[in-house]
Amino acid sequence: MNRLMTAAVLYGKEDLKIERVPVPALGPDDVLIRVRAALTCGTDLKVYRQGYHARMIVPPAIFGHELAGVVEEVGEEVRDFHRGMRVVAANSAPCGKCRDCLRDRANLCRYLIFNNGAYAEYIRIPGVIVRQNLLEIPDHISFADAALVEPLACVLRGLEETGLRSGDSVAIIGMGPVGLKFVRLAKLRGAHVIAVAKRPSQKTAARRMGADDVVDAGAEDVVAEVRRRTPDGEGVDVAIEAVGTTKTWEWAASLVRYGGTVNFFGGCPSATTVQLDTQRLHYSEITLKASFHHTPAYIRKSLETISRGEISGRDFITGEVPLQRLPEVLRHMLNRNGDLKTAIVP
Repeated sequence: MNRLMTAAVLYGKEDLKIERVPVPALGPDDVLIRVRAALTCGTDLKVYRQGYHARMIVPPAIFGHELAGVVEEVGEEVRDFHRGMRVVAANSAPCGKCRDCLRDRANLCRYLIFNNGAYAEYIRIPGVIVRQNLLEIPDHISFADAALVEPLACVLRGLEETGLRSGDSVAIIGMGPVGLKFVRLAKLRGAHVIAVAKRPSQKTAARRMGADDVVDAGAEDVVAEVRRRTPDGEGVDVAIEAVGTTKTWEWAASLVRYGGTVNFFGGCPSATTVQLDTQRLHYSEITLKASFHHTPAYIRKSLETISRGEISGRDFITGEVPLQRLPEVLRHMLNRNGDLKTAIVP
């Protein structure tokens, strides 16, 4: 007889049910984790709002992907993990063989395997993720802190892609959990950080993370306000967009000085377009980049960053609730209540 567990099953647009479902069966190279902390995030909210994700989840399905827990069972071929180990798992793993993987662009792997199911008592980690992106958690790191590994890995890669150096100025648009991580990491790297935030709570959080200046996203001319806060008034060295709207993409491209770099980190809705000043881009040698996802190397860098205490859950996790309250939490998040992340504890 199959064992049962409690899980959050997504059936469609804003249709989430807490149900009793079978505990996942393991293949020979899989690992079963008892979830100790699963964090809410913007991607999960987007999935909840639209009822699916083209690459990650097709309902009905258990969802959620930022998690940490304890190994409950291992497949017969698993050697590096055993029952009782504290572990954190990424939400995907690349194939390691395709053109992009072989060119050190594993985040663009066409055969990337995604794994969802964190909002449950147990989650199965497929062998391909076990081999590349399942890591033991050091004793001094809490489960909630460790669950930040996946989103932080994306931020670390995004920041590194900009080439930010000590002494540079950087504008970061959007003060959700991702934007705030950018603020903290950029400040630790010696940058002058200008945060663009909308709500009072976000402005407060940006300053707490180390922002040197904060610009109101509702200002009449945000670009001018940011430029005014740079040493020569000509703009920042790096601009990072962490919202995902066409308006903020256009702001980001206008914020940088000549020779500057823009990272369009926030993904805009499909079929949208932006208008950019081609003359300025060309003659000022503006570099435009977009960062998507993470790689196994950055998952490890992320855990190391957390281990050093550079990023802590207490700065981002604003509450802890049992799994049964997840639908309530997501409905609350739809109202843009200002909460950053909630730890869901099965």
